[in-house]
Amino acid sequence: MFLAGAECPFTCSFCDLWRWTLDGPTPPGALPAQLSKALESLAPPFPHRLKLYNASNFFDRRAVPVEDLPRIADLAAPFGAVTVESHANTVGPLTLEFAALLSGKLEVAVGLETVHPVAAAHLNKKLELERFDRAASFLAEQGIDLRAFVLLGAPYVPAAESIDWTVRTVEYAAAQGASRVAIIPVRGGNGEMERLQALGHFVPPTLAQLEAALERCLTTRSAVVTADVWDIARLSGCENCRSQRVARIQTMNLTPHPEPPPRIPCSACA
Repeated sequence: MFLAGAECPFTCSFCDLWRWTLDGPTPPGALPAQLSKALESLAPPFPHRLKLYNASNFFDRRAVPVEDLPRIADLAAPFGAVTVESHANTVGPLTLEFAALLSGKLEVAVGLETVHPVAAAHLNKKLELERFDRAASFLAEQGIDLRAFVLLGAPYVPAAESIDWTVRTVEYAAAQGASRVAIIPVRGGNGEMERLQALGHFVPPTLAQLEAALERCLTTRSAVVTADVWDIARLSGCENCRSQRVARIQTMNLTPHPEPPPRIPCSACA
């Protein structure tokens, strides 16, 4: 469920989610009203997991009024697990308060993005690895699951090293206790990425890179690793084999086995 609320205070260079947020604080009652309306379209049996993505930080009181948490938890009662998104800096006491209200298991999705030292310093995310580590430890100690977001094609990562640094970042997230990791290809369209591309600091990731990165991460034993296929049609790639490669990525996303389907031979790509 995508919920509209206050904009995130962290202006990450790669982010475009601010386009679907409000100009001011989220009005009390707005998020429960949106969620209640959205859930009307569902009929039992409900899916196991409910994801609440508000294009910001769920534990930012400006984005999610604290007085709305009990009602949101009530609406989420039919689900066995609930996922929310949060910057590592806002993981804390309010996280525990919401977890206690839920009848199901809480999972917090946190953007790690990249462990490339130069790129991480230029993302404007205001996140040190030590802070991510503390948030991961805090969640583990409280019995709350961790999902991590990892970028493919992060600005300031050389294109030739993009896959390697994505794999390293996935492995780092898994080592810190993330049970699920999503690889997200960096999208253009927010203006800043186009500026960085013109300066030579950003090269848009390709479909082949996403396929290769996901395949290499399938051997990660302690975490389920998937590729985010949102706007996958925007990734550049060979049109002769695009549909087959997308299907292969989707198959790797869904298979419980580490052995991926065979690569698609394409004479145009040879």
